[in-house]
Amino acid sequence: MAFELPALPYALDALAPHISQETLEFHYGKHHQTYVTNLNNLTAGTDHEGATLDDVIMAADGGLFNNAAQVWNHTFYWNSMKPGGGGAPSGEVADRVNAAFGSYDGFATKFAEAATTQFGSGWAWLVDAGSGLEIMKTGNADLPMKHGAKALLTIDVWEHAYYIDFRNARPNYIKTYLEHLLNWDFVAANLD
Repeated sequence: MAFELPALPYALDALAPHISQETLEFHYGKHHQTYVTNLNNLTAGTDHEGATLDDVIMAADGGLFNNAAQVWNHTFYWNSMKPGGGGAPSGEVADRVNAAFGSYDGFATKFAEAATTQFGSGWAWLVDAGSGLEIMKTGNADLPMKHGAKALLTIDVWEHAYYIDFRNARPNYIKTYLEHLLNWDFVAANLD
């Protein structure tokens, strides 16, 4: 069965004014769709045809890995945001964040630093690496599962994620993500 572009968990205009419909039309509708199309072309007629996305990611390298991982990364990214999100978590997630980073502000500072200092294209992640919550960053299509960590949250810092709305001001995009978009409910679901 072919890989498909998963539906967004909200309407194309739902993240506005923080992330515009135009950005989602290009980022989701064009970039993400291209990774899905490329992945289907690369797996057709191979041992990977019919495999799960996770299995392809863990077995692949080169172009196959890049396209499979980017399908996974982008799907995870869309779910890492929600309309009316952002700010500090509550409940068990807050307890876990406070235990790992001292406070929400400690988390936000480390997450923003990872996202800002990821040179070139890549991702910043909140992960469970087995001994508590940690922040990690990965370049290009790389992702936590290749390093034995469980992803809980991500921000895409490839320029196409923010350039229409924020131009070259990556720090403003990161701040907006943390204050208005971050989906703590998704983090909670990933911790279960």
